[in-house]
Amino acid sequence: MKTLRLSFIGMLLLTGFTGFAQQKNEWHVRLRGIGILPQESAEIGVIGGDAKISNTVVPELDFTYFFANNFSAELILGISRHSVKTTGSNLTPIGGPASADVDLGKVWLLPPTLTLQYHLPLAKCVRPYIGAGINYTIFYNADEGKTVKNVDYANKFAFAGQLGVDIDLSQKFFLNIDIKKIFLDTDVTVDASNLTPASNPQLSSVLKSIPADVKIRPLVIGFGIGYRL
Repeated sequence: MKTLRLSFIGMLLLTGFTGFAQQKNEWHVRLRGIGILPQESAEIGVIGGDAKISNTVVPELDFTYFFANNFSAELILGISRHSVKTTGSNLTPIGGPASADVDLGKVWLLPPTLTLQYHLPLAKCVRPYIGAGINYTIFYNADEGKTVKNVDYANKFAFAGQLGVDIDLSQKFFLNIDIKKIFLDTDVTVDASNLTPASNPQLSSVLKSIPADVKIRPLVIGFGIGYRL
């Protein structure tokens, strides 16, 4: 919550500066390829261990509106799919090893992100920028894989920070390089009651709801081409 409050304060400050800038009213659209690199860690109940979330590369579309010469708002749209597993979990209560990986299948993410940006006119054709804003990640179509019965992910808000640069190719087209850090955490509940040994039926209620506090914190690196409308 603290980072969300700071984000809102930052956006208000950036918006306040627009009174000193000339209005521009210009739209940019970009098509980027982005690499999503989770910097994950987790606290997992019952079985312990850590989490591992796969990297992925996907296309992404974004729209930027300049409401002043140096200030803009950017909305990014894209989806990604990631494989998830635990690492180093203690499975001795169900007759397994003391340190093992548990396949938790795959999950789709829809993470719309809105940032406010300040663009520095460093040179005529090179314009770096810095941004901050809000992400809301929706987890959907979770496939729990072949090991556990079910995996549930909580949708969450997160703070997003951003650095990037636009490099003109012509009056209308430009290259874009963009790096975002999204401070995303989620609550995960795993139903592993299907693994209950026949000799220990009372364990079923414990394994039915294994909680995990998962920090995903992905680094998102993008490269693409933009067009001024």
